[in-house]
Amino acid sequence: MKSTPFLASILLFISAVSCTTTQPTSSVHEVMDGVVTRLYEKLTSAQLDTISESYILPFLSEDEKQTLATRYWTFDVSVPVVVSLMRDQNQKTLPFWLEKSGFQKTAMLVKNEEYTYDVWQKKYDTGKVELGINGFDKHRPVYFLSVGAQKKGDKPVISNVFPENQQFQQMKVGAFTYHDWDDLLLSEVSESLIGQTLFTTVRGRAREAHLMGAFRQTLYPATNRPDQIMLTISSDPTTTMDIQWRNKQEVKNGTVIYWAEAAKDTLTATATSFKMEDRLLPNDRYVQRFTAHLTQLKPATTYFYRVGTTGAWSEIASFKTQAATPEAFSFIWFGDTHKSPDWGNMARQTLGRHPEISFYSIIGDLVSTGLNRDEWDEFFHHSGQIFSQKPLMPIPGNHDSQDGLGAAMYQNLFSLPSNGPEKLPTERTYSFHYQNALFVMIDGTFSNTEQTAWIEKQLANSKAKWKFVMLHFPPYNFEEDYAQIRKEWGVLFDRYHVDMVMSGHIHYYMRSKPIFAEKTVASPDKGTIYTISISIPSQHKNWSEEDYAAARFQSGPVYQHIRIDNNQLTYRCLDVEGKVKDELTIVKTNK
Repeated sequence: MKSTPFLASILLFISAVSCTTTQPTSSVHEVMDGVVTRLYEKLTSAQLDTISESYILPFLSEDEKQTLATRYWTFDVSVPVVVSLMRDQNQKTLPFWLEKSGFQKTAMLVKNEEYTYDVWQKKYDTGKVELGINGFDKHRPVYFLSVGAQKKGDKPVISNVFPENQQFQQMKVGAFTYHDWDDLLLSEVSESLIGQTLFTTVRGRAREAHLMGAFRQTLYPATNRPDQIMLTISSDPTTTMDIQWRNKQEVKNGTVIYWAEAAKDTLTATATSFKMEDRLLPNDRYVQRFTAHLTQLKPATTYFYRVGTTGAWSEIASFKTQAATPEAFSFIWFGDTHKSPDWGNMARQTLGRHPEISFYSIIGDLVSTGLNRDEWDEFFHHSGQIFSQKPLMPIPGNHDSQDGLGAAMYQNLFSLPSNGPEKLPTERTYSFHYQNALFVMIDGTFSNTEQTAWIEKQLANSKAKWKFVMLHFPPYNFEEDYAQIRKEWGVLFDRYHVDMVMSGHIHYYMRSKPIFAEKTVASPDKGTIYTISISIPSQHKNWSEEDYAAARFQSGPVYQHIRIDNNQLTYRCLDVEGKVKDELTIVKTNK
C-alpha cells in the first residue's frame, strides 16, 4: 500500500462552505490519555495485549463514552441535512456509538480500487452534527462523510468544523477521500450521493482511540545516562553546532561541556528540554529530550564534548566546524533506512572508512512508523555512535509522516534549520549551505504548490557553485509516476541548474543520465542527474526498462559518498563491504 504527497488542488466546490473552527470542550485525546493511564494501573503488560471492545466499554465512564461518541468529528449545518457515513466493510466491529446515535445502514455502496464501503445515513436538523471514533482497533481505511440537503434546492453552509483544516471535495467518481493517499480514487458512487459535500480525512485518525493490539514495548528504554546523542546543524556551520540527546524522564537538567582541541579551558552550554510521550509504550511512556545550541565556535576547529548532568555523563565525542575559507569536503547520504539493523551495520562502518566526511543525510523513511517512538529507539541503537561524531541532516519520508498525521515526533527529535516555507511546519523543508554547495531539503509529503515559490527562491538567490536537492519521492523511476513534481519543480531544477536530485522511496538504485526538460542530454553541465538509493536489503521482482538510466541495480543496501573539491565532484555508490558499485566524476567548466 503506497502513500503519496497530497495535492494542493483540493478545491472548495461549494462557495458556502466555511472552515471556521471551534475546539470541542473535551477531547478524544484527553479521554484516551486518561484511559491508558488507568489501564496501566490495573493491567499487566500481558493483559494489555488481550483487551477487547467487550472489556473496554464497561471500563469507560459514561462521560468518556459520550466524548468518544460525539467529539471525533463535529460541525454545524445551516439547513436540515442527511449525513452519509462510508464505512469499510472489512472492519470487523461497528463503532460502538453508530447505531445508538440513529445511523441506519442503507443498501448503497461506495467503492475505490482497494475498498468497498457500506453507507450509513442519519438525518440532522439545522445545527450541530457530532460524530464518534472510528473504533478501538487501528483500521486504516477510516470512515469518511458526505453531507447533502434534505430539501431540494437548499445549499448547506458548513461551519465550526472540528478538527480544523478540514478539506472538501465534491462527492463523485474520481474524488479521493484520504488526502494522505490522493491517487486512491472513488470508482463507484451511488447516484443519490453524487454532488454532495465530501469530507476528506486521513487514515492516521484510526490511531486516535487505538487500544486493541495497540501496546508496544521499546527494546531500548531511556536511563539516567545520556544516549541517542546526535549532532545537527541549524544555522551557520562555521560557528555553531546543535547537540541532542535523551534521558529518562526524571532527569530534568542537561549540560554540554566542550573544549577546542589543545585548549586548556572548558566551556559549558545549558540545554533546553521537553518531555516526549508515546502513551502506548508501557515500559517507557515518557522520556526527556535535550537540545543544546553551541555558538561562537571557531571555524575549521575540532571540538571535544560530553553531555549529561552530575554523576551521569556521556563518553567524550568530537566534531569539527566548517572552514571559513574554501576547501574540499565530502558527505554521505543514505536512501530509505527504515530503522534497519542491516542499514545500521553498514552505516557504522562508514565512519571508519570515510572519517573525513562533514555530515550525513538520509533521504526520508528513517523509520517505518514515524509516530512509534520504539522505532526511533531502534534507529538510534542500530546507528551506534556515528551521529555523535558527524551531523545528521535528514528529510522526512511518507513513513516518517505517518498516515497523514504529520511528523511531530520527527520534528521533536531533530534540530534543523527553520528557514522553510512560512505557512508549513518548520524543520521539514529547509535549506543550508556547506562550503560552495547549496542543499535544498524538501519534504515531499507537503503540498507541492505550497513549496514551489520557496524552492525557486532558494535556487535563484544562491551563488553556490554546486546545487543539490534532496527529495524522498523520485521524479524519475519505473514504478510510480510523479508527473506533478516534474511539472512543478523539474522546470526549476532546469532553470537554475540543479546538479543532482537525490531520492529514495522506490527500493532500488538508479543514477540517471543528465536530464533537461524531461529528456536526456549529453553532459552534466546541460542537465540534472537524478538518483535513487536504498539502504536496506531489497529485490524488485518487476524490472522495467528505464531509457534515462545510466546505472541501476535491484538490490541494497548501498550508500553514496560525494566529494566536492572546487570545480570537481566525485560521486561513488558503495556496498556494505566498501566495494564501489557505481561512480561518476563531474568537472564544471562554465564557472
